[in-house]
Amino acid sequence: MDKYPFTRDLVLIGGGHTHALVLCKWGMDPLAGVRVSVINPGPTAAYSGMLPGFVAGHYSRDDLDIDLVKLARFAGARMINGAVTGIDRAARTVTVAGRPPIAYDVLAIDVGITSEMPVLEGFAAYGTPAKPLGAFAQAWDDYRACVKAPKIAVIGGGVAGAELALAMAHALRDRSPKLHLIDRGRALAALGDKARQRMLAALAGYGVEIIENAEVTQVFPEGVLLRDGRLIHSDFTTGAAGAKPHDWIAGTGLDLQDGFIAVNAQLQASDRSVFAVGDCAHMATSPRPKAGVYAVRQAPVLFDNLRAVLSGGQMRDYKPQRDYLKLISLGQKSALAEKFGTVWQGPLLWRLKDRIDRKFMTRLDDLPAMPAPAMPKTAALGLRAALGDKPMCGGCGAKVGRAALQQVLGDAFGDDAGMVQTGQVITTDHLRALVADPVLMTRIAAIHALGDIWAMGATPQATTVQIILPRMSAELQQRTMAEITATTTAVMSEAGARIAGGHSALGDELTIGFTITGLVDRPITQAGARPGDALVLTKPIGSGTIMAGDMAGQARGADVIACLDLMVQSQAAAAAILHAAHAMTDVTGFGLLGHLRGICDASATGAVLDWAQVPVMAGAAALSARGVRSTLFADNQTGAGMVGGTVPDLAFDPQTAGGLLAAVAADSAADLLRDLTGAGYTAAIIGQITDGAAIRLR
Repeated sequence: MDKYPFTRDLVLIGGGHTHALVLCKWGMDPLAGVRVSVINPGPTAAYSGMLPGFVAGHYSRDDLDIDLVKLARFAGARMINGAVTGIDRAARTVTVAGRPPIAYDVLAIDVGITSEMPVLEGFAAYGTPAKPLGAFAQAWDDYRACVKAPKIAVIGGGVAGAELALAMAHALRDRSPKLHLIDRGRALAALGDKARQRMLAALAGYGVEIIENAEVTQVFPEGVLLRDGRLIHSDFTTGAAGAKPHDWIAGTGLDLQDGFIAVNAQLQASDRSVFAVGDCAHMATSPRPKAGVYAVRQAPVLFDNLRAVLSGGQMRDYKPQRDYLKLISLGQKSALAEKFGTVWQGPLLWRLKDRIDRKFMTRLDDLPAMPAPAMPKTAALGLRAALGDKPMCGGCGAKVGRAALQQVLGDAFGDDAGMVQTGQVITTDHLRALVADPVLMTRIAAIHALGDIWAMGATPQATTVQIILPRMSAELQQRTMAEITATTTAVMSEAGARIAGGHSALGDELTIGFTITGLVDRPITQAGARPGDALVLTKPIGSGTIMAGDMAGQARGADVIACLDLMVQSQAAAAAILHAAHAMTDVTGFGLLGHLRGICDASATGAVLDWAQVPVMAGAAALSARGVRSTLFADNQTGAGMVGGTVPDLAFDPQTAGGLLAAVAADSAADLLRDLTGAGYTAAIIGQITDGAAIRLR
């Protein structure tokens, strides 16, 4: 689709099943002029259909998780990693802690439900609610990995609790688990008699003790206390009862039913610019129980209705089926099925359930690859080679290579910031957007630019801002500029710099740049490294590879979010700790070896790099091994010059907002490393400065 100006903001709160499918459909058929944002507290959302299989050990965590970062990238949406705390419907904004409000024209909510269990005395401290699913999955993974004599209590004897109990018993069957399923009434009361009897038999087969008509009054580290005084021993207590809506929904002012958002047949709330789906919604015209099958089948209707309301089209009704095939896992690879009172059971039904679940996840995982740049029928010689076989990577700032710059700039090429006058330095940096979120991109660009000031041992003084917005309506320009300005003010104020002005324009894509001045008593340059100095690095490397993998749809969302978190980590404290460094630079577009070459050339020294000690971002090594590289990789290989030893590709990987690389006195290196790690940096001593001019790896 050609690049059209943005005129409307669509915001999706939550990464539930419906929204995941909507993102998939949107990527295949986007609506021109709509900017999409996805807000979720984490890079993934667990698929409820596979949770029992995961608990039982039939699926891995990767099998279970929907990768929202990958889906957002595919849909061209900005992914906002955070938890919603409220909605201002008058201002049409969504509140997320730690960032400016997010404006919307149309809003959809798919946040599922949470648990009432934490209100039970002691549960918040010693229990694990079954929802949210992601947090439960992590807690179970950790418990299963280390427990030797498991004692488990499941509070809530409905279908969900019984299914969890069976899965847990199966997963720990080789460790003789003692497992109790506790219900304040009759266990599995929602099932028909035949299905209930089969479920009870399955539980008995695994030795699960069912305690009925018993109320839990308190949770202790050693178990749960019942109202009749019995103590049920447990070292893993979970609750599959007491589902409730998220607290912030009560403050939206929308019409609610038992706390859930009431929606009409078109899935709209009482405010017609707001839609709600999945378990957080109550279908007022056709009430149904909370079940994932309804959420999945709401997706095509929500997709069509969002497009209709954003484009002035005609909406359609969602018509839920009266009943559906319930497939309940029985621990081992067997399942029970029930519909209209008829019951079946056996391994074939597990295979049916497995096929349905895997088909759902495959729709969200196997996304079409980004197409290669289109070539005109007739073009100048060299155009195809210049375009390359993939889009230009933004993870390196799309900058010019070190070798080309050094050849053109000559003696002017060198330190991170230039000396304006004694005691004052200046730098400028400008980045293409590598993420769609202007707030996150502003933070990355600001930290990237400030790195040059910190690398000189200077204190940031003042900054001007340069912004190019993609084409958009005047209203969206105002919204975006407000986000960028608020973020710039927050980052620069924290760094101690004042904003002295700036410039903005419209263009083809978002770019953000900063010119920053700094004050310094003793500038730390790239010259000054001495043989015997230790080399200290304050951040892991790998961001160029991870962002290239993200653009290609190959990087895990969790790794992308972790990479972005490292990018926005300030280096102010690290620079203060390294104030006595003999030489220092920040590791950015030229890669670790390119920037080390800069220190060695300026200091007339060589270096030995101990690759085993170099910290690497999660996921970067695996992507690199698959041949994923940033577009600046080849230039960085050339710019690094001759390097002895076997050189991993990641040594040439361009970094955005990377760490500081400092040459420090060897006898102070251990103390400096302790101070850096104490300040929250993933720092390491990665080698030493040597005589001569050679750089070699060991």
